[in-house]
Amino acid sequence: MATIISRIKRVAGMLRERPLRRAEYDERFSMSLRQWLIMHQKEIVFDKMTWMGTKIWKNPFDIWIYQEILHEIKPDVVIEIGSAYGGSTRYLADLLDLLGNGMVVSIDIDRSKYHLEHKRVIALTGNSSDPGIISRVEEICSGKKTMIIQDGGHSKAQVLSDLENYSRFVSLNSYFIVEDGIVDLFYPEDGLGFSEQGPLAAIEEFVSRHPEFQVDESRERYLMTYNPKGFLRRISV
Repeated sequence: MATIISRIKRVAGMLRERPLRRAEYDERFSMSLRQWLIMHQKEIVFDKMTWMGTKIWKNPFDIWIYQEILHEIKPDVVIEIGSAYGGSTRYLADLLDLLGNGMVVSIDIDRSKYHLEHKRVIALTGNSSDPGIISRVEEICSGKKTMIIQDGGHSKAQVLSDLENYSRFVSLNSYFIVEDGIVDLFYPEDGLGFSEQGPLAAIEEFVSRHPEFQVDESRERYLMTYNPKGFLRRISV
C-alpha cells in the first residue's frame, strides 16, 4: 500500500510541475514548419550560424545530412560552388579530416569575406560558368569519386547552367546537391522567396532530361530542409 501511495504522490507531483515546464515553451512549440523556416532565415542563419567560429549560411538539418552522405560515399573530391565566408568549406574539410580522405574544391567569384586556409581545400576564384574553372575542376576530378554542392547563384538559369556543366563529374551513387530550392516555395514578402524562378525550377527541368539522376527524398526526412528535391543521386552513367 505504501508503494502505491508513493507512486500516486509522484505522479501528482509530475502533473503539478508539467504546466510550469510547458508554459515556457508553448509558443515556440506551436510554431509551424513554415514559421520556423522564415524565423531561421530572418533571425539566425546570416548572423548566428557558425562552424568553428566561421559563419556558415546553412540549415543545420541539411548539414547533418551532408555528414551522413560524406560518411557513406567517402568522396575523394567535394566540389562546392559558392563558399561565402568559408564556414561550410571548413565544415566539409573538417569532416574529410575525420574520414582521413578527400579534398574540397571551393569555387567562388568573390573572396572578400573568405579567409580560410585548410590543407584539404583548393580555392578556385572565378565564375562557375567560366570554361577555365570548369576545365580545372575536370583535371582535379579525373579518376576520382566526386560529389557536388551548388550554393552559388540561385537563379534558375545559373543553377541549370551549373547542373549541366558539372553533373558529368558526379560519380555513380554519389550526389549533386542543389541548395536553396526553398526560395521557390515562398513569396518575396516572406523574406525567404524570390520573384523569379530559382533552384527548384532548375532541378525539375534538369531531372526531366537526365534520368541518370534521381531525387533522393529520404534526405529530406527532417522536413525543415532548404533543399527540396535538391539531393540528386546519380543512379546510372
